[in-house]
Amino acid sequence: MRAVRRPFRSARALTPTARVRRLRRRITVLFALTSAAGLVAMAVLAVRSDGVRWREQLDQGMSADTNWALGLLETDEDGRLDTEVLLDNAGTACPPLFLLSVPAAPGEPSVTPAPGELVVEHAPRRPCLTMPAGAVQQAAATAVRADEPRSRDARTADGEPVRMFALPFYPPDAEEDAAPQGALVTVVDASAQRADHRRLTWVVSGGCALLVLLSAGVGHLLSGRAVRPALEALDRQESFLADAAHDLRTPAASLRTLAETALRGETDSTDVHRRTLRLAEGMGTLVDGLLTRARLMSGTAVLAVEPLRLDQLVEAVVEDAAGEGQRVAVRAEQAVVVVADPDLVRRAVANLVGNALVHGHQPGEPAEVEVTVDGEGATTAVTVEDAGPGLPPEVAGALFDRFRSGSGSTGLGLSIASWVAHAHGGSLTAEPGRRGGARFVLRLPAGSPATEG
Repeated sequence: MRAVRRPFRSARALTPTARVRRLRRRITVLFALTSAAGLVAMAVLAVRSDGVRWREQLDQGMSADTNWALGLLETDEDGRLDTEVLLDNAGTACPPLFLLSVPAAPGEPSVTPAPGELVVEHAPRRPCLTMPAGAVQQAAATAVRADEPRSRDARTADGEPVRMFALPFYPPDAEEDAAPQGALVTVVDASAQRADHRRLTWVVSGGCALLVLLSAGVGHLLSGRAVRPALEALDRQESFLADAAHDLRTPAASLRTLAETALRGETDSTDVHRRTLRLAEGMGTLVDGLLTRARLMSGTAVLAVEPLRLDQLVEAVVEDAAGEGQRVAVRAEQAVVVVADPDLVRRAVANLVGNALVHGHQPGEPAEVEVTVDGEGATTAVTVEDAGPGLPPEVAGALFDRFRSGSGSTGLGLSIASWVAHAHGGSLTAEPGRRGGARFVLRLPAGSPATEG
């Protein structure tokens, strides 16, 4: 029987963006787990410290009571316990006070008793806390065997929580290595302390849970800020690849068509060479524009700023861009000096002028473009205005995005010009012109450009 193979999705099948997002989730979980471990450790320490504290407080009070009662305890001439003075001067009913002794004949050494072998010399008749006899015997025997005071948690006959304290005592004039003669056992109610401890435990646990959730949220935000540059870099990379594929598809297909036509001999070789050269120049311009845009978006294009005459730069760009039959007027009333990157500013102005020459005229009419350089105030402005059909309403809001020229071109020229403006701390705006066409205004600060491109 043939086994059915299930599709296996490996980590390599994930896209780079999915890997970054998975990394963000892992960072969030790690941050939350680290915070949870620290908070849980602190919570356990706080709960244990509170438990030790309230027990120590009860033990100190019971130790003081039993030591005071021990001072009232006497023995007769035969070495037997005399509780008359203790009963006359101390109320043993609340908190209950029990007196237990080790059974031993006079003149014989005491032996270490087992629970249940101690003799109850005194027990209150109507104690406020009713204790099982076995619990009192166990507490006294433990203190006698250990030869030191002992305390423990216990329950009354009704199941209420209490704290027991047993203090061993010795015969009069006993030697240092003498065995205890018996033990005084007292009991106090621990219901209030346990209730407070339980409330503290719930409060600490709830606070830890809330803090873990808060730390998870904070970790998610911090990890998002940490991976945001990586996501933006991946987005820029995908945008660049999409731009390159989109822009080079048409000229590459045209070159292939020309090559096939030349091989069949259906056209003049001179015309094929001329069209091939024109397509190659266009592809070179596209590749140059794509690389410039990629460097600007990734932040790898370092601004080589220097003082430059903006009016002279604009005049040189217009002189190179203007063709036969096209009218381009430059108006600069004064010398305008800015601190900027000459190459990037030249490309931005050339893109604006080229866009106006291509799209800023009516069908069948030559282009009429007016370029104005204004250097008044803290901001310089280069205004490019044409007499064309104007801005299409459907692309006016996203005119500087890629592929949004609205006229069948790539739209990279205006996008690059906008990036250059923002890299220098300026702006690029588009609005209707006075002659019905489009009016683009490139603004650059007169001082040093912003450090963040």
